[in-house]
Amino acid sequence: MIFKSGLQILSKHTFFSLVLLLVTSVAWAQQRSKALDGIIVKVNNQIILRSDLQTAVAQEEAQAQKKLSDQDRCDILRALVQQKLLVARAEIDSVVVDQETIEGTLDQRMAYFVSQIGSEQKLEEYYNKSIKQIKDDLRKPIKEQLIAEKMQGEITQKLSVTPNDVKKFFNKIPQDSLPYFSTEVEIGQIVKLAGVSKTQKDEVRNRLLELKKRIQAGESFATLATQYSEDPGSAAKGGELGFFKKRELVPEYEAAALKLEPGQLTDVIESQFGFHLIQLIERRGEEYNTRHILLKPNSTNIDMEATAAELNKLRARIQSDSISFSKAAKDFSDDKVTKDNGGLMMSPRDRSTFIPLDQVDPSIFFIIDTMKVGSITKPLEYRTEDGKQAMRIIYLKSNTPPHQANLKDDYQKLATYALNEKRRKALSDWFEKNKNTVYIDIDPEFNNCDILQGNLF
Repeated sequence: MIFKSGLQILSKHTFFSLVLLLVTSVAWAQQRSKALDGIIVKVNNQIILRSDLQTAVAQEEAQAQKKLSDQDRCDILRALVQQKLLVARAEIDSVVVDQETIEGTLDQRMAYFVSQIGSEQKLEEYYNKSIKQIKDDLRKPIKEQLIAEKMQGEITQKLSVTPNDVKKFFNKIPQDSLPYFSTEVEIGQIVKLAGVSKTQKDEVRNRLLELKKRIQAGESFATLATQYSEDPGSAAKGGELGFFKKRELVPEYEAAALKLEPGQLTDVIESQFGFHLIQLIERRGEEYNTRHILLKPNSTNIDMEATAAELNKLRARIQSDSISFSKAAKDFSDDKVTKDNGGLMMSPRDRSTFIPLDQVDPSIFFIIDTMKVGSITKPLEYRTEDGKQAMRIIYLKSNTPPHQANLKDDYQKLATYALNEKRRKALSDWFEKNKNTVYIDIDPEFNNCDILQGNLF
C-alpha cells in the first residue's frame, strides 16, 4: 500500500499540472454559462468557478475514458484548492515568477498546439478565437501553475532520503504487493538549439549600434522603437515595457537596466529573446520602467552543420572520459527539462528516469532498441516541443529486463518514491500549518468532500 501511494502521488502531480494548465481541447472547448457558472471556492482573492471544476473533471474523464466517481471529483477540487492556497501564500511571502518565464512558457505551449494542429490559422479556426485571445485565456492559469510549482519547490527543496530511508520504505511494502516491472530503459539526451551564425549576430548588433548613435544624435528612442523593434507587445508603445519589480525580467536585461540613470542607454544586450538596446525611463521605489528596441537574427537561416559539429566534439569528450555525460548535459544542453537531471529523460507517468520501453518516444524507439548500454548516438536532427530546430545526441544509460521490484535493481526508483512520500508529507504538514492563515470559503454543496480535512497533497 505504501508503494502504491508513492506511485499515486507522482501520477497525481503530473495530472494536476495538466489540469491547471487548461491546455487540452476539452479545456478550450468548455463554454462557461453565466446562468450555471459561479464561484464555488474563495482563497483570499483567488477564486474557483464551477466551470473550472467542470473543465478539470471533463479533461480527466477524457484521459481516463470513464465516468469519474464523486470521490474523484472531490480529489480534483481538492487539487484546485491546493493550487489556490499555494498561490495565495506565494503572494503573502513575495514568491514571484518573472514575466519573461511566463511568456516563454506560454509561447512554448502555443508553439506545441500549433505544431499539433498544423498552423496558427487552423488553431484560430478550431477555437474561433485569435491567437492573442487564446494566449490571453491561458496566461493566468499558466502563471498560477508556475507560481504554485515554485512554492512547492520552496517547501520541499531541502528534503532528501538516505539509504536507510529507502530500505525502510521498501520493507514496508507487503510481499504480495511488490510490483512487476516490464523492460525499462534510462535514456539521456544533450540538446543544442540550432543557432544563427556569428556573422548574423554581428549584423544585428551593428544595426542596434547604429540606432543608438541616431538616438544619441537627437532622434526619438520611442519613434525608432515603433519603427524597428521586433517586440510586438512594446513596439506600439514606443518600446515601453511599463513598471517591473526585480527578478521579473530576464537577468541580462534587468542587470543592464538597473545600472542606468533615467534617460541613459545600455550597450547592446543579448538575451534568450534576441538583442536589446535599453533606456531607463524611471525608477519608483523597488520598481523600474524601461523601453527597449529588440532585434532578432534571421531565424530562417539556421546553421545545422555548426550545431552538429559542436555536439560531435562534446560526444568525443564524453567517449574519451574527459567529461561525464551527466556533467556535459548540465553544462551544455539547451533542454531545460533534462539538463539539471544529468540529461536523463523522465517518464510522464511517474517522473521516474526508468521508462518502460513501450513508453519511449516513438521517434527514438528503434534507435534505443538497437543500442548497447553506455553508447551514444551521433547527432540527430530534432525539433523541440515549442517547434525550434535543434540537434541532439542520445545516451542509453541502462536497460533493465522484466523483474519483480527489489532493492538492488530498483534502488534509484525506490529512492524517488521514498523522497516523493517525504515531499507529500512535507506539503501536507505545510497545508495544515497554513490553511488557517488565509481566508478559505467553500460552497456548502461540497461539504461532503471535506476539502480542508485530511491530506490535501
